[in-house]
Amino acid sequence: MAKVIVVGNEKGGAGKSTIAIHLACALLHGGAKVAVCDLDLRQSSLARFFAHRKAWAADAKVELPMPIDAHPAVDGVALAKAEVSEQLARFEEAFARALAEADFILIDTPGGDTAVSRLAHGRADLIVTPMNDSFVDFDMLGHVDPVTLELLKPSLYSETVWEARKARAASGQRAPLDWVVLRNRLATTEARNRRRIDERVEALSRRVGFRVGPGLRDRVIYRELFPFGLTVADLSPLVRPVSVSLSHIAARQELRSLMQSLGLSNWSGEELQAAE
Repeated sequence: MAKVIVVGNEKGGAGKSTIAIHLACALLHGGAKVAVCDLDLRQSSLARFFAHRKAWAADAKVELPMPIDAHPAVDGVALAKAEVSEQLARFEEAFARALAEADFILIDTPGGDTAVSRLAHGRADLIVTPMNDSFVDFDMLGHVDPVTLELLKPSLYSETVWEARKARAASGQRAPLDWVVLRNRLATTEARNRRRIDERVEALSRRVGFRVGPGLRDRVIYRELFPFGLTVADLSPLVRPVSVSLSHIAARQELRSLMQSLGLSNWSGEELQAAE
């Protein structure tokens, strides 16, 4: 049975697609069969990334590992305008195909609450939620008192994951749902605001049951490689569309740490030759 990884929260701009792209490529380089499903039907960053990858590899005449296409539609914008029942049916069809072929199904979700996103969360074995270093992003997970900043209650998104976890436990057919919140795009300097957020994240993790892991810093290389459909996992003597620096080596280590925190270190592509 394929392991289902859902990258999600209900806020845009937290780095969901960046995380999904890097997880998919790391798993591919680790030898896994990965099906990718983009449920952000209007933006479709994940789908466009792998379209760029295919085109760049063909032009450069290099071999790159490619995922199994499990997108619910070729035209995501058109499907976004369709009835909810149609969206759900198309997702179910794509998901069923991926189950039969893949070791992992990686699903990128939109920055909002949709019926198809909730359905995907209910199918997840692992939910990965990136959040930036701000109370704006934390508000997506939990609400704080405006005077004391003490944690008041979980947010609607946390409740969505909680409902998915309860439904999964009630089915009794699979292992418990694992939920990891990634501290993404952290600033390089320690700040009082970060310490405050750290304390609230830890308190909420104990309350609703997620783990906290390291995300990816806001590095130029992650944005620089996107137009080519590449990640730092792809860089090698044959794949080098940009000049390589020490910061790129650090970025590769970040990706390894991310994979380890998600329990995916066996599929992190460690055999890949380091870009030097």
